[in-house]
Amino acid sequence: MKVAVIDYGAGNVKSVSIALDRLGVANVLTDDPQQIRSASHVIFPGQGTAGMAMQKLKSKELDRLLPTLKQPVLGICLGLQLLFEHTDEGFVAGLGIIKGQVKRFEGALKIPQMGWNQLTSLNGPLFEGIASGTYMYLVHSYYAPIVPETTGVAFYGLDYSVAVQKDNFYGVQFHPEKSGKAGRCLLQNFLKLR
Repeated sequence: MKVAVIDYGAGNVKSVSIALDRLGVANVLTDDPQQIRSASHVIFPGQGTAGMAMQKLKSKELDRLLPTLKQPVLGICLGLQLLFEHTDEGFVAGLGIIKGQVKRFEGALKIPQMGWNQLTSLNGPLFEGIASGTYMYLVHSYYAPIVPETTGVAFYGLDYSVAVQKDNFYGVQFHPEKSGKAGRCLLQNFLKLR
């Protein structure tokens, strides 16, 4: 097993690599298409702005590569949001793997949502052994709507997709690498996927 953690200059990818090291899993931080294509699993993390992230993906032609991958792919935080067609953040097009538009939290909410939030309506292989009501750690100003591919829900002024799955593509809005025992369990579940 060799995990490719996509390093495209969008946020702290090192914490994901360290979490995998702690699980004893061989991994490489890379933006090399060949290494990504040949990995058994791909993790697509991200922090920062959607526009800059997509620019960096395009500069390496990873925006074309990612949707063609056949192995399990896990988008984390911005990585989940970029699985969608569009985002209101900078009004940029995402990868288009999942239909829908990512929106900004509005109203009297403190933005960004930062801290621990409860997950409900959990289903799918990522959540094996993780109970509905579990808390995970999040930091985000934009959210994905509820869509047919939603596999987990959180509430922050409204219900939104905290996890999604379409075919071999999985996405979580929270940071499993910063979410303690439940986050480790989720990463282990992802690594069991074939």
